[in-house]
Amino acid sequence: MEGTAAMSNSHEQTENDTGTRNLSGDSSATTPHSTWPPTPTSTTNITTSLTEETMLSPNEENFDTYFAHERIQIPESENKLFSFRKFWAFTGPGFLMSIAYLDPGNIESDLQSGAAANYQLLWVLMWATILGLVMQRLSARLGTVTGLHLSEVCYRHYPRIPRILLWIMVEIAIIGSDMQEVIGTSIAIYILSNGVIPIPGGVVITIADTFTFLALDRYGLRKLEAFFGFLIMVMAGTFGYQYGVSKPDQVAVLKGLFVPGCYNCDQRALAQAVGIVGAVIMPHNLYLHSALVKSRDVDRKKKEDVKEANKYFFLEACLALLCSFVINVFVVAVFAKGLYGVTNQEVYDRCEAVNNTHANAFEQNDELVDADIFKAGVFLGCTYGVVCMYIWAIGILAAGQSSTMTGTYVGQFAMEGFLNLRWKRWQRVLLTRTIAIIPTFFIAFYKDINDLTKMNDLLNVVMSLQLPFALIPAVTFTSSQHIMGDFKNGVFTKVLSSLLSLVVIAINLWFVINFLDANIDPNSWWVYILVALVGIFYFTLITYLTLFLVVAFGFNLCCHLPLSGLMGMDGTSPTLQHSFEGNVKWTNPLYDSGLDTDDESVDVVWENPLYSDLITLEGNVDA
Repeated sequence: MEGTAAMSNSHEQTENDTGTRNLSGDSSATTPHSTWPPTPTSTTNITTSLTEETMLSPNEENFDTYFAHERIQIPESENKLFSFRKFWAFTGPGFLMSIAYLDPGNIESDLQSGAAANYQLLWVLMWATILGLVMQRLSARLGTVTGLHLSEVCYRHYPRIPRILLWIMVEIAIIGSDMQEVIGTSIAIYILSNGVIPIPGGVVITIADTFTFLALDRYGLRKLEAFFGFLIMVMAGTFGYQYGVSKPDQVAVLKGLFVPGCYNCDQRALAQAVGIVGAVIMPHNLYLHSALVKSRDVDRKKKEDVKEANKYFFLEACLALLCSFVINVFVVAVFAKGLYGVTNQEVYDRCEAVNNTHANAFEQNDELVDADIFKAGVFLGCTYGVVCMYIWAIGILAAGQSSTMTGTYVGQFAMEGFLNLRWKRWQRVLLTRTIAIIPTFFIAFYKDINDLTKMNDLLNVVMSLQLPFALIPAVTFTSSQHIMGDFKNGVFTKVLSSLLSLVVIAINLWFVINFLDANIDPNSWWVYILVALVGIFYFTLITYLTLFLVVAFGFNLCCHLPLSGLMGMDGTSPTLQHSFEGNVKWTNPLYDSGLDTDDESVDVVWENPLYSDLITLEGNVDA
């Protein structure tokens, strides 16, 4: 029988030192074949050529991200159940991931929920963190099993236009988060300098200090991870100190954690409950975690090693998010004790009594305090002593700096994954930080610090809108047999992750609608038209991504829809365009050995193109 085989794709990979193609995305993994593509039973005139130009091909310089040549070795252990030595080797990525749960936006959401609803929203914080853990587990498993992070898998699976749109959405989330970090850091500098360095000056300083901290990665991966651990300890120490000084009601804290409900809560408290979910689950954090796990040297050809890595990464994520959760509880409880039901006039009088120079942060009226990061620090200084104000500022500074560094990494991962575009890290930092600083600087320069802190509400809305563009791809790819093999999501995980995703997306959409309703002038008809157009585009893209999710769940009829990219999501046919006259077997290269020479009904065996060189094969195949 004679047939013609053709495949196309759009990504470049290189050969390793032995001439074997790397299919898994991991430099330690090799294919079972000496050459790529796997040799059919007989071939003639097989040629290769690139079929799609990348947006910018990388040059010969080394732009490897996040210590690609410094993988942490995993020690051997006779204890198969649990080994502290192995756990220590896997410790690092989860704590870096957890920093996104402690950024200035989260801290402000915490203190506002305490001021608005007392201790009654602590259970929302706890379940939001658990929900975040479920999603982070999917992200880490994707990176561990495939050796590719989420944006790299998106590059290989989605067509050009959808993946560029996804990249834009991720970049918007990164820039929004970066703006929150700039705001938090500049406020911390303003407080620590006692107003000597104005807010615009603090905004500019954040450019220089980011480059300074990023230089630390020259000292090695473990030292960098240790530095992040130190920053988390600083936050735990500073916010824990405030908790100890303020002495919250411990019974009320426990009741708030384990008794759902919000007695006598108003619209403001409800908005804060929704804001907690939006602030805790950061869209770009799923992209980050899937990349960080690649820093461990896991042999992905051995199923037991992959299974073990999944276990330890999950345990580490549990520990890391437990630490971040405790720190968040500290913040909520401190301001539940101190600001719940308190008016601006009351705090102003306290500040005047101790001659605090920032007393004018609070207006002299009987309205309840509308707390933010700056007012929170002033309140602590007026109530518990000026030392508490400076300790608070140190904690905010640590939160801002640590989040800035992880944001830089995820920005680079997204750019390299979605676009195959590699920049030096300082170039990447300069671009995103400049975009974040320009609007922040002008607001800080022309208005006052209160207007600057109010930007956090808008930024939380922006990041809430981006959440589906991380959740849907993560659930899709980890549910696909075609991609994950034996490690795909089970039925329970599929149902749970899908329901949780729907709940989170619905909550965040409510948050966005509520924000727009409160801030848009009813007479501005053109704004409503603009929002409607953006909404149509937004839900169209979500629907497109959802079709991939449906196919990954096993509803294969969607594969026949005339939409680019859907072919192959069911795992029975390649993701990429192809044609072959004859019987073709498609295999997952993670565990399969390639050619099935014993099966006479199979003419050709090609490996799963998701992990292969993205090239065109042209020629005749005789069998």
